[in-house]
Amino acid sequence: MSYESVNPYDGTVLQTFEEMTDGQLESALATAAACFEIWNKKSYGERAVIVARAAVLMRERSEEFARPVTLEMGKLITQARGEVELSADIIDYYAKNAETFLGPEALHPTTGEAEIQNAAFGVLFGVEPWNFPYYQLARFAAPNLMAGNVVIVKHAGCVPQCAIAFEKLWLDAGAPAGAYTNLLISYDQVNRVIDDPRIKGIALTGSVEAGKAVAARAGLNLKKSTMELGGSDAFIVLEDADLDKTVEWAVWAKMNNTGQCCVAAKRFIVVEELADRFLDKFQTALAKLKPGNPMDVATTLGPLSTEAALIKLLAQVKQAVEKGAKLVMGGKRLNRPGAFMEPTILSHITPDNPAFRDEFFGPVALFFRVKDENEAIALANDSEFGLGGSIFTRDVHRGKRLASHINTGMVFINHPTWTTPDLPFGGIKNSGYGRELSSMGIQEFVNKKLVRTASIDAPA
Repeated sequence: MSYESVNPYDGTVLQTFEEMTDGQLESALATAAACFEIWNKKSYGERAVIVARAAVLMRERSEEFARPVTLEMGKLITQARGEVELSADIIDYYAKNAETFLGPEALHPTTGEAEIQNAAFGVLFGVEPWNFPYYQLARFAAPNLMAGNVVIVKHAGCVPQCAIAFEKLWLDAGAPAGAYTNLLISYDQVNRVIDDPRIKGIALTGSVEAGKAVAARAGLNLKKSTMELGGSDAFIVLEDADLDKTVEWAVWAKMNNTGQCCVAAKRFIVVEELADRFLDKFQTALAKLKPGNPMDVATTLGPLSTEAALIKLLAQVKQAVEKGAKLVMGGKRLNRPGAFMEPTILSHITPDNPAFRDEFFGPVALFFRVKDENEAIALANDSEFGLGGSIFTRDVHRGKRLASHINTGMVFINHPTWTTPDLPFGGIKNSGYGRELSSMGIQEFVNKKLVRTASIDAPA
């Protein structure tokens, strides 16, 4: 594969990068393994100084980090700045809380003493996607570096400048060489890394297909893995929802990052009583989005990440319509340079339509009307995915009751699925396994070691 920066706003090739040779890869693995022996021996406090410094640098250089996000994958510049801030917040969060999260846990056996100690695994390998070029890295790197692990990362081929900038961040913060390593490697080399005995754990964020391949390879090597894969989040609107505020959130939930988000709202499930009014207001709001240069703060509709992503999405919409879906709005490429697509709404999607099961990774909303809350929950659960979802209602107790029946890793009430450092992130079913962020995220790649003290005079 190639590592190439292409601006999706105008198709300009910004920069290309050579893949690492096998010799360079071996050197990187050896450096990381040697670094672990040093890094793991540092105290939490010593590691926290470096990790916290990385957060400071991200904030001080916010524009320097944000610009390549917009240039490489088309994210609106205001959202790119927000991602930089969120990433710094995650790094800070673990610098401050890791020691508390991983402190020894006292047990209370019937005799003697016992405790659980948390020990780092070693060198971890992350395979990360392009849609949040820093956030995805921060939520993998920060907790694991604070736990005493070291990390190496294969980032997406279309955001190499972001990947290189994040590696440099850690060196600038004072981390030793090998604590955080960016690998510009091929898919064949990915398998070689997973197979390498120096790698002790694997984390992937990406597609279901990528997850299956990497998880299978990790399993063959008996290595722990976590998978954060696709989603088809339901956005449920009940008849008592505040319609105007709900529509505002619907636009944000669908169009944040131009819809290229695993927890973007993808299936809008609206109770019949509000369905027509919701659809009318939603369509009107989407039509007001203004396409343009994502570096311009006045732009509210950016391009998709790549030309290939646009072509795939257009093909999905075309197939959905051929199989009986109704095109409420959009569905076409915008008549302008760049990988732009019209905001799109599809309705009348039946279970035999591929669109009913597929994930649409972009500005395409699937609209469903249902009779009542029971039908809404049943439809929300009728998916191979199980990442997140949201319920909009004025009755919070009702929302919580219904949330308990939704089969996903996350449910938000009166807010779209989203992320903060202190909330666990992850899903079930084809959306993967394991959790990132919060106190749970730092527990994934540590050895829960039992230390038992018994009387030497105890009977055999």
